Amino acid sequence: MRVLGISGSLRRDSYNAALLRAAAERLPDGVELEVFERLAEIPAYDADLEEDGETPDAVADLRERMRAADAVLVATPEYNSSIPGALKNALDWASRPAGESALMGTPAAVVGASTGMFGAVWAQAETRKVLGALGGRVLEREFPFPRAQDAYADGKLRLSPDQRTALEELVRELIASAEEANEARIAAAAA
Repeated sequence: MRVLGISGSLRRDSYNAALLRAAAERLPDGVELEVFERLAEIPAYDADLEEDGETPDAVADLRERMRAADAVLVATPEYNSSIPGALKNALDWASRPAGESALMGTPAAVVGASTGMFGAVWAQAETRKVLGALGGRVLEREFPFPRAQDAYADGKLRLSPDQRTALEELVRELIASAEEANEARIAAAAA
């Protein structure tokens, strides 16, 4: 089973990329986290490119990976009380062409780390809304990681025991949702 991880941060030492790595450490055997690392390469959405059939390479890669994934895990910072522009733009591209979203029916979850005291909860809520609009089967659970700068060292986030438990529960729920979706696809194909 494969989970596609997407960090909404472009920073080299991103707290959200570190949060994805922490989630990967909590995946059960047989499940791998594949991180999409081309977010910065995705150009601003342009309907003219879509109409001309010119899909940028990074966009095609994102769509392909989303379609191939059993689940998607997005880690988002919060910029001005919302989703970072680069992440929202990538999700806009993934939703196109209309009616052919790359996320359709795929289980998805959102986590977030921020330097503020709320752990990107507003950005997580907005990202869940967008993923739902893309047709994803979105978990309502959130995972806020506030004051990430205080827990970050050597590319890792130090999670408290409560944070470890909460992240493990979120990952378990996402994997269970992916297994359920796979079973439903197999049953539909057999019918």
